[in-house]
Amino acid sequence: MSAVDPKQYIEKQKQDWNRVAPAWEKWDQHLDHNMSFISYRLIGDLRLRTGQDVLDLGCGTGNPSILISRIVGDKGSVVGLDLSEGMLAVARRKADELGLSNVRFMAEDVSTLPFEEDSFDAVISRFCLMFLPDIPSTVKEITRVLRPGGYVAAAVWSTADKNPFVRIAMEALKRFIDVPSPLPGHPGVFRLSKPGDLMNVMKETGLAEVADEEITGESQFESADEYLLNIKDMAAPLQPLFAKLSAGQREEVDALIKETVNRYKSGNKIVLPMAFRVVVSRKPHPLT
Repeated sequence: MSAVDPKQYIEKQKQDWNRVAPAWEKWDQHLDHNMSFISYRLIGDLRLRTGQDVLDLGCGTGNPSILISRIVGDKGSVVGLDLSEGMLAVARRKADELGLSNVRFMAEDVSTLPFEEDSFDAVISRFCLMFLPDIPSTVKEITRVLRPGGYVAAAVWSTADKNPFVRIAMEALKRFIDVPSPLPGHPGVFRLSKPGDLMNVMKETGLAEVADEEITGESQFESADEYLLNIKDMAAPLQPLFAKLSAGQREEVDALIKETVNRYKSGNKIVLPMAFRVVVSRKPHPLT
């Protein structure tokens, strides 16, 4: 990855996600309502059983780690990794409130996993991998810690044209300031958005293809104002861009975003389409 220093990039990511951690706690229930379908889909793809050990990469405020902990039970375990201690503090509070003793959360860079080979029966990742500086290296690490026969299931964003939930704010900002597009191979929301982008990396490490498909859903908001507040609160990559606007530009951008979002009104709700790629692989058993 030319022009990107991985250590500096990871440190910047840590700062960004720690900054928005309070907002993610504030919007936690709303996020769960809008995104739970993708968590359950990934969990189903892992084929989990009681007593298994599961690793969650980029666990944020605790989902889907907490859901998985109930499936694997007291004889199993879940480890959630995230850069942001602020996010993990929320996850730990949620687990404590539910009395869960089989899930723990660790502040780690998921690019270098601090575990022995063959440590986990399954690995899950929801909206994390596209933001990493070196995806092939990370997938090698996933393969290393996954036990033979174990599954890895990951969700990443599909293409921008299918995701007004993300695209609307970005397009409005581009009307007023320069927003450079990520270079090919560099971290970004839509980096792994096309069929085969992530699966091909997984196959190169020896993982077997199970599924690589697009999953669609909807994100609902009470109003355009709620959407605007949500995106400004939670979208760490967009906050520096909003900060570049003058006061007058900020008003114009806000108005443009709300005007566009209102085109997606259905009844008394704003209903924004979303599309993801779900990629599932399995680590083969050694030949005997």
